[in-house]
Amino acid sequence: MLFGQSVFQSVLERLKAEDETTEDAEAPAAHRVSGLGTGLAFDVMEGVSVASQRIGQAYFDNLDLDAAAGVAEEPAPPPEPVMPDHLVRTTPQEVAEELAISAADTLLTLREKRRAFARANHPDGVALPFRDNATKRMMLANLLIDEALRRLSR
Repeated sequence: MLFGQSVFQSVLERLKAEDETTEDAEAPAAHRVSGLGTGLAFDVMEGVSVASQRIGQAYFDNLDLDAAAGVAEEPAPPPEPVMPDHLVRTTPQEVAEELAISAADTLLTLREKRRAFARANHPDGVALPFRDNATKRMMLANLLIDEALRRLSR
């Protein structure tokens, strides 16, 4: 406490005193903005703002239009996707051959086979026309691996 007052009270009194002095000094110039000690500077040429002479011109300056270039050609259509060879094999026997599930497989190896097969065959990773084949392959692989896991847990 300073002189019988708290620090907060002394700060409030000092701020009030500063406000009173600034109000007295600013009374004749009420149109001025507090803290703005200088006038505003403009780009003026012969009494006319430069910006008003070129309305919208800045937009065209940044376009790099070439009138001789003519109309732009349409981009070539993307090439047709080609079905990978492994997506053609959709029979249970072919999928079983790829998985190569054996009696020696453990829980960890079966999980790894499922992940590896999904990386190569998941429907989200192939082109739209081939998703049906990929879905069928994934369903068969999951069925075969789930069956092997059930046999393993017995």
